[in-house]
Amino acid sequence: MSNERRVSPRMTEDLHFNQVDGPPRYARRTDKPVQYVVIVNAAGAVIGYVWANDEDDAAGWTVRPAGGDEAFNLGFIWATKLHEAKARGLAPTAALAEMIRDSDPSASSCVQAGSLSESPSLTALKELAAK
Repeated sequence: MSNERRVSPRMTEDLHFNQVDGPPRYARRTDKPVQYVVIVNAAGAVIGYVWANDEDDAAGWTVRPAGGDEAFNLGFIWATKLHEAKARGLAPTAALAEMIRDSDPSASSCVQAGSLSESPSLTALKELAAK
């Protein structure tokens, strides 16, 4: 018997990665001003913001940490709406307008009426969300 450990070839062979395309997505960053809407839960508490900038083809969901797990979980709905809008070829601000138009106040979360605003930057909006 040998004291030498046998090394599986699976542990020593080179790995080959193939890059694949995923679904279309808006850019997640911009250094330009963003339009945004306030998202509230069923009780009317602010849970986050959906923002957009056409110039950089950017849009996203910014959670309000004070909203806790509920805000984080409900953010999935809004991120999904953005992904679907991008897949249909909508510009970021057109996606935002669609969300405003289709918002349902009886849902678990919705766009706060009259909340469409502009922030000088995404950083400023994230600072607002952190308050």
